[in-house]
Order: sequence, then structure tokens, then C-alpha cells
Amino acid sequence: MEQRDNSREKLTLTCCFLSFFIQAIVINFTPLLFTTFIKDFSVSLDKITLITTANFAVQLATDALSAKYVDKLGYKKSMIFAHMCCFFGIIGLAFLPFRFKSAYLGIFLSTIIYAVGGGLIEVLTNPIVDSVADENKAGTMSLLHSFFCWGHMFTVLLSAAFFAAFGMKNWRILAVLWAAVPLINGILFIFAPIKAESQHAKKTSVKNLIKNKSFLIMLLLMICAGASEQGMSQWASAYAQSGLGISKAAADLAGPCAFALMMGASRTAYAKFSRKVNMIKVMSASAILCALCYIAAAASPISLPKFLSMALCGLSVGVMWPGTISLAAEDLSDSGTKMFALLALAGDIGCTLGPTSVGFVSSIAGGELKNGMWAGLVFPVILLVCLVIYKGMKREKR
Repeated sequence: MEQRDNSREKLTLTCCFLSFFIQAIVINFTPLLFTTFIKDFSVSLDKITLITTANFAVQLATDALSAKYVDKLGYKKSMIFAHMCCFFGIIGLAFLPFRFKSAYLGIFLSTIIYAVGGGLIEVLTNPIVDSVADENKAGTMSLLHSFFCWGHMFTVLLSAAFFAAFGMKNWRILAVLWAAVPLINGILFIFAPIKAESQHAKKTSVKNLIKNKSFLIMLLLMICAGASEQGMSQWASAYAQSGLGISKAAADLAGPCAFALMMGASRTAYAKFSRKVNMIKVMSASAILCALCYIAAAASPISLPKFLSMALCGLSVGVMWPGTISLAAEDLSDSGTKMFALLALAGDIGCTLGPTSVGFVSSIAGGELKNGMWAGLVFPVILLVCLVIYKGMKREKR
């Protein structure tokens, strides 16, 4: 019986890992089609930008609203619903633009649908893994988040390979193929046991969480983790193009893939060695390395070091997000779904704040991207300060 339960728990973990892979598909597949949408449907650039904005805005809204409904509906039903949203949203890209008078309306509706699924996956997966993982919760959480990196890489690389083999004209077939992934994983979740139903169905109010100093530190850590990551990641293609002297099309592959590879490697490595190291020390070292990467990107007069600093930044930010969630789950274990939802919301705010800050400062400082990197430096520095404060708070509690 125990062996059977262990095998079913492994199914739950596998489904959760695939869920983060699916979240990467949701975020990274549609941008690969932007050029096609502009060409085939005469969609303007400002409307293309709105698609990306809507994706993240809906995920933010889902983060904020989910806790209230997840506890009522249950984790299993909510997770299955999330996967069905991803399925219908992605497959909708292949059909809805041809069902409406305005193709853009079909694309936009598809984006809204799969963004709801992506937001729910982000909120639900962390507490489910926390409830299933063994004593090595931090390592398992880090491995979970590495699947977002691998999903990012495989979405870009496999899509590029498909387009090279069959041409962009067959993009609708690829959309159907990618849609099959959340459909299959959603079906698997029907058979996966979820302990989080009872473990995280606590009634801690948002008001009480906000009064908790440790939780406020966690919120700041999540904002800085998201900002540190995306502040560099969003400009990965530009650095690859200038640093390696390659075309924009090749840079769109090389830059994001290099960043995702290094970030995924750091999360996978931490998952393996997490029992032997201290999470706060690892995150502190990561913040210092991240800060040095931003300084190198801003100050180096040579293009290749800028590209290398971007790739190395992916290594430095890898453990920041899952590490913060692990610290929160350990320190605030009775806070329930609301805590994970608010942490996801803070992380997504950071993901918006980071690249926006870099881009805004760059634009007002002569359009030079290196000038904006000085703004990005602020986030790993604040993260390091927060870790020092949190370590002091932990010491006082002893």
C-alpha cells in the first residue's frame, strides 16, 4: 500500500513539473508567431504589444483573485480547470482568428483564456509540491521551477525546428501540437492525489499576513527576484545580437536560450545539493553575483562580455524565486493558499517592474541599454539587504 501511495505521489510531482513546462509554453509560444500575425492578419505593432501586456495582466489578476475561489473549488478541480484553459487558449490560436471578422479578436480571446490557466498554475503548483515533497522540500521546489526554464528552451527550440522543417505557413498545426501537452497533463491530474486540499485550506486572512514582518520580507524578496530575472532576460536577444554579431533571428534563439539554460542549470544543481547548503547563504551569493552581472552589462565597453554577463545572470537568478517560496513555506507553514497566491502576485509584479525600469531609464538616458542596467542593479541589491534583515530576524527568534 505504501509503495502504491509513493508511486501516486510521484505522479503528482510529475504532473506539477509538467505544469511549469506548460506555463513556459503559455508565455513563450505566442511571441514566436508575432511576425506571422503582422504579416497574415495585418495586426499593428501596438496591438501585438497589447497581447503580451494582456497575458501578464490577466495572470496578475488571476494571482490576486485565485485564493478566494481555490479554497472553495479545491486544488484538484482548480488545477484541471487551469489546464483546460491552457488547452483551449493555445488551440484557440489555430481556430479563433478564422472564426471572427477580426482575426485579432480571436488571438486576443485565446490569450485571455490561456493566461487564466497560466496564472492558476503558478498559484496552485507550489503548495501542491510543498505538500507532497519529502524532507528535501527546498530541492524539490528548485527542481520544479527548473522545468519552467526547460519549457522555455524546448518551446523556442522545437518550434524553430518545426518552422525550419515545415515552414511558418503550418503554424496552426504546431499550435494544436503544443495544446496537446496541457490536455494530457490535465487528464493525468484526475488520477493524481493532492494532499494540499487539507494542508493548505487554512483561514489565515490577508490582513494577518500583511502584519507579519517575515511575510513582508518575503514579498520584497519575490518582487526583487522577478525583477532581477526579467530585467535582464527581456533584453537577452539584444545582447546576443550585439555580443555575438549575429542576425536578429539567430539572436532571438541564442539570447533567451542561453539565459534559460543557465537559469535551469542553477535550479537543477541546487535541487541536487540543497541538503548540503544553506538557502539564505546561496541566495545571498546569488544576489551578489547578479549585481556583478548588472554592473558588467552596464559598464563593460566590449560587447562579448555584455553577452556573457547576461548568460551568467541567468545562473545567478535561478534560485531566487524558488528559494523565496521555500523560505516562506518553512517559516509561514500555516498561512495556506493566500500566502502562495500573494507571493505569485509579488513575483509577477517584479517581472513587470524589472524590464520596465530598465527600458524606461534607457529611454530617458539616450536610448542606451547599458544605462538602463544601472536601474536593474537596484533589485539584486535590495534582495541582498532583505536577506540580511531576514537572517537577523531569524537569529532574534532563537
